[in-house]
Amino acid sequence: MRKLIALLVLIATPVAAQDFSANSEARPWNLVAEVPARFEATVVDLLCELAGDCPANCGDGRRQLGLLRSADGVLVYPNKNSQPAFTGAAVELQPFCGKDVEVDGLMITDPELNVDNVYLVQTIRKVGDTEWTKANQWTKVWADSNPDAEGKGPWFRRDPRVNGFIEKDGYLGLGQEVDDAFIADWF
Repeated sequence: MRKLIALLVLIATPVAAQDFSANSEARPWNLVAEVPARFEATVVDLLCELAGDCPANCGDGRRQLGLLRSADGVLVYPNKNSQPAFTGAAVELQPFCGKDVEVDGLMITDPELNVDNVYLVQTIRKVGDTEWTKANQWTKVWADSNPDAEGKGPWFRRDPRVNGFIEKDGYLGLGQEVDDAFIADWF
């Protein structure tokens, strides 16, 4: 009976606990609970995977993308690319929609923070290819998409969408009156 219980515990141990750090060349960011992780996966539209809402070509850049890991079928959320700004990885993954890829980056899993399988992708390539693509195109794609937002300072200070939200709802998202009261009270 003990052998059966031990076997059942072994089988029930989540595959997600696998070590994907072998052969990883990911640069550390010194984030809490980061671990280098290199693995193969299929690039998927997260909303399609979770809710069955599946537009063509993963939503043509208007959707968050995920990595369905080949080794264990775990859906990994790549929420950052390799750039210093915390910009998303969807721009980097879009050209690989529906394709099998190999990625290298940092995995963050911390039960105390309730964080599981959050990924910072640094490089990506189609399975079988030898050349890696650096996941650093977000700001270039943003600049190309917003040619009238030239100027100094971080992109988000010049982004028309961000500025539109601020104009409509204020900096705190609660309206201009709340912003005015907050600014008067705190500054």
